[in-house]
Amino acid sequence: MKRKLVLAFRILLLAVLYMICFSLVFALVVPKQQSVPEAEQATILPALLTLSFLNTAVLAYVVYRSRWAGWKLMLTLGFVIFGVTTVMPQIETAVFVDLPGDLLPRLFVAGFLFAAIFSPLAVLLLRNRNAGDKRQDHVSQLPRSVSQWIWKLSLIAVVYVFLYFTFGYFVAWQSPAVRSYYSGTDAGNFFAQMSSTLRDSPWLLLLQFFRGLLWVALAVPVIRMMKGSWWEAGLAVALLFGVVMNTQLLLPNPLMPKDVRMAHLVETAVSNFIFGWVLVWLLRDRQSFALRHNVQASS
Repeated sequence: MKRKLVLAFRILLLAVLYMICFSLVFALVVPKQQSVPEAEQATILPALLTLSFLNTAVLAYVVYRSRWAGWKLMLTLGFVIFGVTTVMPQIETAVFVDLPGDLLPRLFVAGFLFAAIFSPLAVLLLRNRNAGDKRQDHVSQLPRSVSQWIWKLSLIAVVYVFLYFTFGYFVAWQSPAVRSYYSGTDAGNFFAQMSSTLRDSPWLLLLQFFRGLLWVALAVPVIRMMKGSWWEAGLAVALLFGVVMNTQLLLPNPLMPKDVRMAHLVETAVSNFIFGWVLVWLLRDRQSFALRHNVQASS
């Protein structure tokens, strides 16, 4: 009981540190844009608190269930945080949002600094006593051959493209606020909308295929370092993709109205959570997994 209380206190303290680091880094690096609408100003602090506690809870789970420790875990966690919270969402921002001045590179710098500061704090504060466990009773057995990697990566990227456009149309694009924000129209049904997209923006399909591969690059180190059954790695990746990436949409900002942010939040949180599970399920090497358990059963 005492150990659980200590862990809960450390997670709570880490959430406070998350909020402080996040606020300070972005305040120092990112220049203040036009003011947030007055109606949303009162929601800034609750949104920041929610973001900090949700993200910290997910990252604490990843750290606590990791077999790795020390600098290896710090660097991996920093890489994942930077990729999930900055690189992946800002690729979308660069494509779809007209940002003023040098805001985009500043967002990348701020995201990198935050990841570099917070990841060591998380590892040092949580101090996972179970790290270093060499047992392989989990899903870290990734594809073993080049051919496996090729077809699995291709399939994963296709799944991401399917989820991206499906949720994009049936969730986000059904919002009049979203269509107005992007100056778009509803073609009437999903297939007509996809036909219009492929005709007017064929590069978008290739971009999302590429992003699907980038998601794999972020997921692999998480899969390798997680203990437990395959579903624990799946849960970790799903929470990182579905929660940690998207909580920033809770924060009011002058560039994206609330209705648009909330539509995108539902769209990407659900689709990325599903994608995280599917990604891990597809990547695991079932032959190694089955062989390992057969050996254990016979011994």
